[in-house]
Amino acid sequence: MKKLILGFVLVGSMISAQTKKVISSDIHWWGYKVAKTEASSHNGSLKMTSGNVIMKGNNIVGGTFLLDMTTINSEDLSGEMQGKLNGHLKTGDFFESEKFPTATYKITSVTKNNDKMYPFLVKGNLTAKGVTKAVNFPASIGLNKGLLTLKSNKFSFNRQDFGIAYQSTMKDVFVKDDVDLQINLQAK
Repeated sequence: MKKLILGFVLVGSMISAQTKKVISSDIHWWGYKVAKTEASSHNGSLKMTSGNVIMKGNNIVGGTFLLDMTTINSEDLSGEMQGKLNGHLKTGDFFESEKFPTATYKITSVTKNNDKMYPFLVKGNLTAKGVTKAVNFPASIGLNKGLLTLKSNKFSFNRQDFGIAYQSTMKDVFVKDDVDLQINLQAK
């Protein structure tokens, strides 16, 4: 009898969950040189290949975003310098996108956050270069007529945690460990 009741509970919880497909996304990144300032940084974009958000009622309970690391693009440079930086970011010194063409973010939970502009904390796991670590970020989340919007505040992760280490003769002296991201997406 207990197994039958547990089965009904599991089936009922799966039925009540709804998956929304990401229909648009904007991912922006910042990497910093010696001093973590806007003047000593590079910034750009990254494309999301696919994504979904799992909802129970009006609450996010899960989701997965697949990031295309081959699309990493510097937007603060142009011409030859932009091409050089984009190429360098895709090498083994950084994201090694030929060997690891995608990164994945999996939402594990969403909780309340004590910030009026970003009242939610999205908790999850980022997998990059074959390494998985917890990465959380503050976000504003809205649901209007079936359209979910999620906008993160700028948040950081430590690139060294993922083996994203520029192996120059100066051993990362010129590149800070923090990489900042900001994510905006819509799902329906």
